[in-house]
Amino acid sequence: MTYPLARRVYDTCHLTGRFRLRSGQVSEEYFDKYLFEGEPGVLREVAEAMVVLLPECDVLAGLEMGAIPLATVMSQLTGLPTVFVRKQAKEYGTGKIAEGGPVDGRRVVLIEDVVTTGGALLASCRQLRAIGAQVETVVCALDREQGGHENLAAEALQLRAALTRHELEASMKA
Repeated sequence: MTYPLARRVYDTCHLTGRFRLRSGQVSEEYFDKYLFEGEPGVLREVAEAMVVLLPECDVLAGLEMGAIPLATVMSQLTGLPTVFVRKQAKEYGTGKIAEGGPVDGRRVVLIEDVVTTGGALLASCRQLRAIGAQVETVVCALDREQGGHENLAAEALQLRAALTRHELEASMKA
C-alpha cells in the first residue's frame, strides 16, 4: 500500500461539500487534483508512482487539462515524448486533437488525473485510435472506483491507478 503518498494526496486535495462531477454525478467529497498538481513535491511523488505502472510504450498522452502536468513530469522522469490531447480539435492552425509529436502507429499510454466513470477517457481514446494510435492502457493518479475500470475494460483499455479512493480513505485510518 502507498499510505504515506495517499495521506499526502488526501490532505492536499480532499474537499467536502456538494460537487457535480464531470460524469454528472453529485458527490459529497471531491479530490481537487489541481491542489496536488500545484505542489511540486506532491506532483513529483504522484508522477513517480505512475511511472512504475507504465507498460512498454512510445508516447505518453496527457489529457487536457489536468493530466498535462502529470504527463509532463512523467516525460521528464522517463525520457518518453509527450503529446497533449485536446477535448476537441482546434478549428484553426494545425487542427490537431493531439498536440506535439506523431502518434500514428505508436504505442500510446493515456495519462489521466482522476478517473470516475472514464467517459472523457473513452472519447479521447476513440479519437486517438482514429488517427492511428495504438492505445491499450490508461495510467491515472486516482481511481475514484466508480465504474471507470469496468467502462474502460469494455473498450479494451486497462486502467492502472497510482492511488485508489479506497487507499486514500484507508490512509486516514492508518
